[in-house]
Amino acid sequence: MLATTIHGIRDIRVEEVPDPTIKRPTDAIVRVTAGCVCGSDLWPYRGENPISPGSTIGHECIGVVEEVGAEVTGFKPGDFVIVPFCHCDNTCAHCRAGVQSACDNLSMTSSGQGQYARVGHADGSLVATGGVPDDALVPSFLALTDVMPTGWHAAVSAGVTAGGTVVVVGDGAVGLCGVLAASVMGAETIIAMSRHESRQQLATAFGATHVVAERGREGAKAVKEITKGIGADAVLECVGTDDSMGSAFAVARPGATVGFVGVPHGVELPVGRMFQKNVGLRGGMAPVRRYLPELLDLVVSGRIDPGQVFDLTLPLVEAPEAYRAMDERRAVKVMLQV
Repeated sequence: MLATTIHGIRDIRVEEVPDPTIKRPTDAIVRVTAGCVCGSDLWPYRGENPISPGSTIGHECIGVVEEVGAEVTGFKPGDFVIVPFCHCDNTCAHCRAGVQSACDNLSMTSSGQGQYARVGHADGSLVATGGVPDDALVPSFLALTDVMPTGWHAAVSAGVTAGGTVVVVGDGAVGLCGVLAASVMGAETIIAMSRHESRQQLATAFGATHVVAERGREGAKAVKEITKGIGADAVLECVGTDDSMGSAFAVARPGATVGFVGVPHGVELPVGRMFQKNVGLRGGMAPVRRYLPELLDLVVSGRIDPGQVFDLTLPLVEAPEAYRAMDERRAVKVMLQV
């Protein structure tokens, strides 16, 4: 099959690799119809994460079930499905507690930017859409594989409540979905921290009531002015750098919680401030399967349209350009048609 592979820093190729096969009776093979590039894919692309030269890359995809293992009972060939980036059995103690991203049998999508993907524990992981979606729904269904549930997880972890004040640190696809999540949850004041006009516009469309373009101390000062010196009830940290985490704690009011979903890179927590101000930290890798049923209903009912984060669509063979566009911030998120 054709799949996107990574060979070194900023060295992305689309080439022939072996088709995935059923390895366990609980597996399924999905024929990918659309995949995309995630902000976290840029960490290895930029050399910030280890690279295994020639390995496939990409963990977000939707498509049609092609083959199932002997123990798969909930799906059959021909079913159109959403593939959570983290696979789970949905029955272990951690899954039952709502932490499917820490499943005892956790596995990950590894060729979401390819023609086929193997899904571990298909019965626990996959979510059927009830038929092939209309073209208009495809971007939002694809967003449900990672970025929308991840933004939602940030809001849940931060304890967003109706009538509250929320600050979202990060204006990538996850941060924008965090804005959307906070809006759906009824936050009264939603402050998006963004320096890019097109992202500011989408954040506003998703429900942001204020936009702060400043960074560091100036950004914290602007948030304090908006919140009348109090700070935010809930903060969504959607980047994963030391600067973004520092900004998140700088704008959190005493007693608030920072919900973090950005993959941490070089982060040092301000433990002294956390102690003095009673500011908590919750979050981590999103348990996508936990949130999928509710989010799918919100998409199908028309209440949310997270697919708007895709501002560039390319064929799979142009995956290298997709990475360049996101790396250079010419695109928020790129959909790859397979």
